[in-house]
Amino acid sequence: MKVTIMANTKHTGDRATKRIRWIARIWSAVIIAYALLMLIGYTVSWLTTGTADPYAEEDYPFIENIPPIFMFLAILGLAIAWRFEKIGGMINLGFCLATIPILLIHWPITQDSRFAFPYILVIIVAFPGILFLGYWWRTRERIASQDHH
Repeated sequence: MKVTIMANTKHTGDRATKRIRWIARIWSAVIIAYALLMLIGYTVSWLTTGTADPYAEEDYPFIENIPPIFMFLAILGLAIAWRFEKIGGMINLGFCLATIPILLIHWPITQDSRFAFPYILVIIVAFPGILFLGYWWRTRERIASQDHH
């Protein structure tokens, strides 16, 4: 009796494509873990002292809340990208791109060199989203070329 082993039809491509996916996953896991640690720290502080950040200034403009909220949503996009690369990558990249104009208007980088940090943070958070989209694009092309054969 001859046993035939069928090729995996869900094969997603070459080594480079798989490396892109794992780099995106490892990078996003570090970002997600760091965000969770911050969230846990603020939650513990809020539960024990009644305020999430005892050093926060009062009566600051609402626009200062938008970049951290967008970064949280971008990181949520990274978590979604673990299962759905296209959707999660688009959420991540969309919120990162939406953060940049707010930073440019409210904290121009030319005003002070300390204002460069939020821009660098946006790049760090956006990069794995770009990798997830690249992975999705490469697997989409690979599947399309296999369908034509």
